[in-house]
Amino acid sequence: MWERARAETGTKGRRPVAAVLVAGALGLSLSGCAGFLVPAGEGEAESAPAPATPPSASYSPGPVHADRLPSPFPSTPATPPDGPPPASARRPVAPPTSGARAGCPASGVVVDMGPVEAALGHRAIGLTLTNCGREPYRVHGYPSVRALDEAGDPLPVPVNPASSYMGTDRGPQEIVLKPGQKATSLLAWVSTPTGGDLVEGDALAIAPAPGLEARVFPLEGSDVRLLDELNMTAWRTDPA
Repeated sequence: MWERARAETGTKGRRPVAAVLVAGALGLSLSGCAGFLVPAGEGEAESAPAPATPPSASYSPGPVHADRLPSPFPSTPATPPDGPPPASARRPVAPPTSGARAGCPASGVVVDMGPVEAALGHRAIGLTLTNCGREPYRVHGYPSVRALDEAGDPLPVPVNPASSYMGTDRGPQEIVLKPGQKATSLLAWVSTPTGGDLVEGDALAIAPAPGLEARVFPLEGSDVRLLDELNMTAWRTDPA
């Protein structure tokens, strides 16, 4: 009986040892397989933490907004920061052109009156028509003349296109005055009592032609202001 018990004990004691040996062999086998299937260092690279990046000199902590980043495309503002450019830097604007120069009437011609010439009770004044514009000016006919009193009102003094003691009227002739060219006319009257009823005038209103702007010229001297009638020659480029 004792032998039977010893035999059973020995048998039962050998079972755990075999199990341990099998488990150990299995563990070694798996460990060897693991080393064979996984490349060396692959698992270590994935699990190793990344080295910390040292801060640079231009690094600034805090959030970064896209609207604060410099644009790679430079842009020019519509209005300079210092205001609009000075007047000297602006493109000059050409003034509107017109047919008349500065100081020239809108008609493009201006009339002038010369000094009074006297001879045996006759008086005469030379009139000049000048093209002060920028375009040629066509002339045909006589000046427009009116005698005025001291208030600037017209006087009943006849004005005739005719010859006189002081000059001969050869009739109107169509002429074209280039810019700067002149035409002349002669205005004459009689200032003696033998000439008929005299009217005392204070000024003459003279225009290049009827309907155009007139200029007023005062008459100086008592004998010059006595008028009977006014005779004038047509505009000509040659002396009357």
